[in-house]
Amino acid sequence: MQIDGGYAGNVTAQEAFEKLSGQELSVLVDVRTQAEWAFVGLPDLRPVDKEPMLVEWQSFPSSGPNPEFAKSVSDLLVKKGLDQSAPIYFLCRSGARSQAAAIALTQAGFEKCFNISDGFEGPLDEAGHRGTRSGWKAAGLPWIQS
Repeated sequence: MQIDGGYAGNVTAQEAFEKLSGQELSVLVDVRTQAEWAFVGLPDLRPVDKEPMLVEWQSFPSSGPNPEFAKSVSDLLVKKGLDQSAPIYFLCRSGARSQAAAIALTQAGFEKCFNISDGFEGPLDEAGHRGTRSGWKAAGLPWIQS
């Protein structure tokens, strides 16, 4: 089920939320950093009786991918009673890190890796702010902040 990009495909935040709502075995992996989770917020999946899996793709100030990323995701799936065939929706700020994560996990043998292409906050608007044009927040999807 791969496309030319080396993973199952791109979905919007709205489409991902609908899939997470309707696919019992689907999961959301938020690949942003701990600082982003703490200060920007998290998708709130309680309305669909789920919780996001939090696995950093890159840890600040590292410039490369987390070498334990695939193992960490796999371990979390096993804890949920899932395997590499579960639909996985990857989320970052604006869709770049999550796309890299979807490609890497597909290459590691995961079958249904989707990139949430508009991310949690989406692109910058005319004023230089995120979260207003597209993405999880702009779509009005549930989220929480600590």
